[in-house]
Amino acid sequence: MTYKTTTDVVIIGAGPVGMFAAFYAGLRELDTVVIESLAAVGGQVANLYPQKSILDIAGFVGTNGRELIANLQTQMQQFETDVRLNTTVLDVRPEGTGFIVHTSQDDIWTKGVIVATGKGAFEPRRLAPALEGDLADAGINYFLNELEHFRDKRVLVAGGGDSAVDMATLLNTVASEVHLTHRRDKFRAMERAVSDLAASDVIVDTPYTIEAIEKQMDGSLLVTLAKVREAEHKQIVVDEIMINYGFLSENKIVAGWTIQPEVARQKFTVSQQMETSVPGVYAVGDVAGYPGKAELIATGFGEVPTAINSLISRIYPERATVVHSSGITIENGTIKR
Repeated sequence: MTYKTTTDVVIIGAGPVGMFAAFYAGLRELDTVVIESLAAVGGQVANLYPQKSILDIAGFVGTNGRELIANLQTQMQQFETDVRLNTTVLDVRPEGTGFIVHTSQDDIWTKGVIVATGKGAFEPRRLAPALEGDLADAGINYFLNELEHFRDKRVLVAGGGDSAVDMATLLNTVASEVHLTHRRDKFRAMERAVSDLAASDVIVDTPYTIEAIEKQMDGSLLVTLAKVREAEHKQIVVDEIMINYGFLSENKIVAGWTIQPEVARQKFTVSQQMETSVPGVYAVGDVAGYPGKAELIATGFGEVPTAINSLISRIYPERATVVHSSGITIENGTIKR
């Protein structure tokens, strides 16, 4: 059978790790198709925390999610990669020496597949409906898309992880007053983030939970905080509330596929070559699991060359030698050695 598109590799997912995989595949001169179900590249970083500082990537100081995605897109666009947005993978099935990737748009025959879908579909952990009421996007926020929206406002951040602590410190640079509340006295954030918080003038209210939210006549929000395991309450008045209780993620991407790679704890089990239990299918980033893994963007970036070089060894054995980028330049999308 003849297919409209044939390629060396299909990369499923265009978050940061998938974007870097597309660039590295271009660097190794592979024909590449990237499939992304969302309307834009960037994944969770672009959609959930574009303003959040990204600290775990070597060589970047003070960058945020939006800047990182912009840089990755510029890097990826050095090659004419076929990026298909608003496209869902419905099935992956073996076909000859490769696979058919059946999407909502068409079928693609590929020699290999790299899955870079992160943690899959994501939704924020929300306040109870009785607390949220009709204030979602009208005072209660779950995403920090535009920092300027909070300029000179009073803000309450609720949460105890890295994102909540980073968010409070970041908002403190523009807001007139920032409160951070958490149900425990200790935060689950990295030590440096907690130190930065302590050095700021963010008002820390712990251990408290949000008991009630009441909109005032002037549009402000009266928030009642209840102290954990005690009868004590306190009230604060803010203009905006930023909820950061984490996200619910669900990776059902393989549920309807013909191939069924081994999965443990919602992650693909991979070898040292980042290959799943299905030969020719690889996984990188948060969707890949192995003992001792640190779930960081930097980790996913490091997994990409291993997966792609392993794929090349499989489909082009004569090109199995790892190429060092120090001996390469790119001019108008063409590699010069």
